[in-house]
Amino acid sequence: MEPPGGIALTMIMVCLTVVTGMLDAVSFLALGHVFTATQTGNLLFLGFGIAGQGGVPVTATVVSIGAFLLGAALGARVESGLARLRRPWFPVALIVEAGVLAAAAAAAWQTGPGPGLPPGRRYAVIALMAMAMGMRNVTAMRVSAPDLTTTVETRAMTALVSGSPVGHDRRLGYGRHLGGRRVASVGAMFVGGLLGAALLGLGTRPMLVIALVAVTIAATAFMVPGLAHRGTTTED
Repeated sequence: MEPPGGIALTMIMVCLTVVTGMLDAVSFLALGHVFTATQTGNLLFLGFGIAGQGGVPVTATVVSIGAFLLGAALGARVESGLARLRRPWFPVALIVEAGVLAAAAAAAWQTGPGPGLPPGRRYAVIALMAMAMGMRNVTAMRVSAPDLTTTVETRAMTALVSGSPVGHDRRLGYGRHLGGRRVASVGAMFVGGLLGAALLGLGTRPMLVIALVAVTIAATAFMVPGLAHRGTTTED
């Protein structure tokens, strides 16, 4: 089973982008200035930390990057293997991602909204979240939904401005009505970060935010077959 197309796929990827923002809010604000999805930021943090500037935690950053790469490798193996067998790789990938995030929530059990976990458990939570995001990146790349990577918005922001009447670049989509999807992509990441930060600010424990994300991704996975079938029926 291939992922659904059109508006259904856009809605799914926008939803996944929102929860990505929520996860990075948890990792950065509650686990100690480290990202689990935005690895570009982690690469910079690692450079800052090695240089001894800014008090950036090197160990947490290395754990996140390493776990992210491991998740990407596992995701590629699982998803490509299922695709070769003509199995429904897209919903399975989302379910596995949700399961890894559920494990992260369990590892963060009974913690408050601020940094307070013992180092070992904190690194375990970071690693599990980053592993899930590594898998997600493989999923997003295999889906290849334009402007909807779910974890990086730099290209979408550039395309949004460059392909608009401001930039007027036809090669980047000017005149093709792509602005709505790009706005949705960028806005979803902002909303996710805002929502995650707001929940933590209200005293919600990180484990509950991570668990909410896991449930949302699992629910999305269970919706995929119906959306794909509906899309096929519409095309027929």
